[in-house]
Amino acid sequence: MLLLLAGVCCALAQQACGEQAAVVAPFRLSPAELAIWNDPAFKKQFAQSYIAETEIEPRVTEDERDQMLEVLELISDDEMDKAAGLLQKRRGEAASAVFDFTLANIYFQQEAFDQAAAAYEVAVEKYPKFRRAWRNLGLIHIRQGDSAKALPALTRVVELGGGDAVTYGLLGYAYSSVENNLAAESAYRLAILLDPATLDWKMGLARSLFKQHRYADAVALCEQLLKEQPDSANIWLLQANAYIGLNQPLKAAEIYELVDRLGQSTAQSLTMLGDIYINEELYEMAVNAYISAIKKERGGPGRVIRSAKILVGRGAYAETQRLAEAIVEVYGNELTEKDQKALLKVRARLVVAHGGGDEEVAILEDIVALDPLDGEALILLGQHSARNGNIEQGVFYYERAANIEQYEADAKVRHAQLLVGQGKYADALPLLRRAQAVKPRDNVQKYLEQVERLVKKR
Repeated sequence: MLLLLAGVCCALAQQACGEQAAVVAPFRLSPAELAIWNDPAFKKQFAQSYIAETEIEPRVTEDERDQMLEVLELISDDEMDKAAGLLQKRRGEAASAVFDFTLANIYFQQEAFDQAAAAYEVAVEKYPKFRRAWRNLGLIHIRQGDSAKALPALTRVVELGGGDAVTYGLLGYAYSSVENNLAAESAYRLAILLDPATLDWKMGLARSLFKQHRYADAVALCEQLLKEQPDSANIWLLQANAYIGLNQPLKAAEIYELVDRLGQSTAQSLTMLGDIYINEELYEMAVNAYISAIKKERGGPGRVIRSAKILVGRGAYAETQRLAEAIVEVYGNELTEKDQKALLKVRARLVVAHGGGDEEVAILEDIVALDPLDGEALILLGQHSARNGNIEQGVFYYERAANIEQYEADAKVRHAQLLVGQGKYADALPLLRRAQAVKPRDNVQKYLEQVERLVKKR
């Protein structure tokens, strides 16, 4: 459209200056440019341009003004229901959009949001330049958590010249909610330009930078915000998350510790702190953080139980024991069957680490009793039986585990290893081949090739 207007201006200018007017070819619109003029949406917008841009409020007749004064008097007397009833009678297709807008405002105050939105939509349909109605319609959708619907209404407010800080800030929030983080950044920047004192817009900008993985920018902006709000846990935690994005976990840990000292830590921030310490092999500090997390907020224990599995897998047995005991102490009978199973498996590994064979069996049998299809527990029982020379029972457990799809490959490898240990190489080959067909692995393939060579030698 801009190119079209530029072409028209250029042609007119040439004619006005007398620049070879006789030889200049007549200006013609291309079919594509003509299509723009014939587009219904363009025609409607062009027709609206006859209305002065300052006319962002619908007009009312003298009779309508008298009626509105009566309604406003009822509102001032806090007789909202009477005012709404009067407006319902007087609004209609021919009535001014002001009636629909006022009724919508009453519904908004009464938190009848669906009715308010419907009335605002009627108002803007009657008078498309009704800026206040568009704005309030956007507010309704934000209030209802429907950012996708709020966006066109708030954008229309800006188009009509109502781009104040609050509108841009709400646009930023709405764009962020629909994960359009680049647009959110632009809107928040405009909100900050018009209202640099409001922290919400700056926090929104920092979050939009974080969501775009621009972690260094987010850290820098948080640094500025912390000069204004040094005790704001939200800013500290956002900066900590940005440091994790920058692969600087120990800086993030320092911030999580600071937030805890400020008395504003959350279960999530403490759990994140524990995860960092596990990765840094600071196991005692990790357990301290996890225990603080579950004591602060009794959410689901699943994540902390997974951390206990990691600890026992890394040989941090004393720390695992302390965390497992804390989990039982905090949750007690609230542990689900799934959680109980997971904790029993942790205990079984602790028992194995301390050489308690019979206790290991008892725990694993408890697990299988809770869930006969727990392939991991069945394989562990098979290993225990094989270690103690009870070959038939070991084979029994491996075969049970192999019937569970998720554990078939691992169970068959363990079964094959048992047979190889007995010198039954040929019997082990079908099991290994089946395991590779189900779940191909390089180490199993090498083991299979070794067994094949042993079979050929015999």
